[in-house]
Amino acid sequence: MTIRRMLGGRSVAAVGLGCMSLSHGYGRAPDRATSVALLNRALDLGYDHLDTARLYGLGHNEALIGEALRGRRREYFLASKCGIIADGDRRRIDCSPAAITAALDASLAALQTDHIDLYYMHRRDVTVPIEESMAVLAEAVKAGKIGAIGLSEMSADTLRRAAAVHPVAAMQTEYSPWTREAEIAVLDACADLGTTFVAFSPVGRGALAGGVPDPAALAENDMRRAMPRFQGENWISNQRLIARFAAIANDVGVTPAQLALGWVLARGSHIVVIPGTANISHLEENFARADWLPDAATVARVDEVVNRHTVAGSRYPEAMQRSIDTEMFA
Repeated sequence: MTIRRMLGGRSVAAVGLGCMSLSHGYGRAPDRATSVALLNRALDLGYDHLDTARLYGLGHNEALIGEALRGRRREYFLASKCGIIADGDRRRIDCSPAAITAALDASLAALQTDHIDLYYMHRRDVTVPIEESMAVLAEAVKAGKIGAIGLSEMSADTLRRAAAVHPVAAMQTEYSPWTREAEIAVLDACADLGTTFVAFSPVGRGALAGGVPDPAALAENDMRRAMPRFQGENWISNQRLIARFAAIANDVGVTPAQLALGWVLARGSHIVVIPGTANISHLEENFARADWLPDAATVARVDEVVNRHTVAGSRYPEAMQRSIDTEMFA
């Protein structure tokens, strides 16, 4: 039976779908027909939590979901985000009340809906007190435009300040066996506050699933090319970890991707995962063992092989890291 967890007051499958790669981030996005087929296949399989953002494809991702799933809105829990604004090749963070209001209205129109179940601030805006941003989102809840409020890549302290204004339904942060910063404080803070932790990139941006045989062969616009873990000596070292991780998966009878997803879900009953993909076979693989969690011995084996001390390279280059509020290891 598919594992289910609570998110924004609703029961959802613990494995959801991150939709970003249908628009940008990992090289050339799939054509429209493939994207439409993938989204509909997801719902047919039992995915009922779709995650998008105003940033993804500069509105393309939200519009794609709105068009592709027209008539199926009642079948899924919808999450989107505001706060990162792209000006050409440059990005800025704006979580002022005016910016949030404008972004939310644009998202509702693109998604062809009058209600978004979970609406996140995509990043912390250090120029605006988190309390001000939360207040305008709380008004959007009262107005019925959104069902719940989320934060993304923010610290435990920011989460607690935000929750003092209005309950925070979800915190979305990168988390996988090779990205552990959430373990410093955020996972525990979420458990304390009744906030669901939503793990993005739970298969290590494809690396733990064996999906990156050669980073040099990635498309020029694939964001992983700029990430230290996929470069030079770091990648050579990390390949050895990936091979050992795959061996553990083989021993327990699952694929590496399924082991990564199960490992994350086993870290707490307040956690859900949103692996992203533009490939229908990967979509099916990710959901095929949505009924499974690794036992304690398997979790321990993974922890011994892949952890913050054994992974080579930081998760982001310095410029990208500056926009992240989540705690970092010393």
